[in-house]
Amino acid sequence: MLIWLAFNGLILVVAYLLGSLAPGYWAGKLLQGIDIREHGSGSTGATNVLRTLGKGPALVVLLVDILKGVGAIALTQLPGSFDGFQALIPAGVDFSSWQPWLTAFAGIAVLLGHSKSIFLNFTGGKSVATSLGVLLAMNWIVGLGTLTVFLVVLALTRIVSASSITGAIAVSLLMVGLQQPLPYLLFAIAGGTYVIWRHWANIQRLLAGTEPRLGQKLADTTPPAQP
Repeated sequence: MLIWLAFNGLILVVAYLLGSLAPGYWAGKLLQGIDIREHGSGSTGATNVLRTLGKGPALVVLLVDILKGVGAIALTQLPGSFDGFQALIPAGVDFSSWQPWLTAFAGIAVLLGHSKSIFLNFTGGKSVATSLGVLLAMNWIVGLGTLTVFLVVLALTRIVSASSITGAIAVSLLMVGLQQPLPYLLFAIAGGTYVIWRHWANIQRLLAGTEPRLGQKLADTTPPAQP
């Protein structure tokens, strides 16, 4: 049993470390020699990379951040994939019942890693793209449904933060509508709430009418901070 618990704990640690990889940070360092956390919104995510570095780097960062979420969920498939891992499952443990919980915990771990990277002094992005990767790996219909909501709101508003917040709300409804396992629903509620909380500054700008639209720089709409 202890070996089994340790192995599951190792999966969660690796999921967190995977999330902690920060392609947005390294794109800034490699392409312009800057710390992207000191520019725009201060996020290492694709939206800030788009504003700061351009479309090409933003697309690469977006794809890598999505793949981090997919990879974290793929890790949870290992215990049921190989005979060697099967031997670790304790007698009386129904892995088919436990795996959705492990998947949900790994999803939370990779989101925390993305937004609180151990490699960046616990700073990072807002976990939107990585959340999408997790959802696509959990249930591709839920993932595509959430992406559709995001894109529709983005087309109507051209505000990425508003689209992200709406998607974070929609994901729980999609989980309920598609009758997904309880651990997946709880992940959707917890992860969606976390994504919205990470957008608190954006919400304040949305209410003030100063949130930049897609293609605008944050400095275009936000007055400089007072000394």
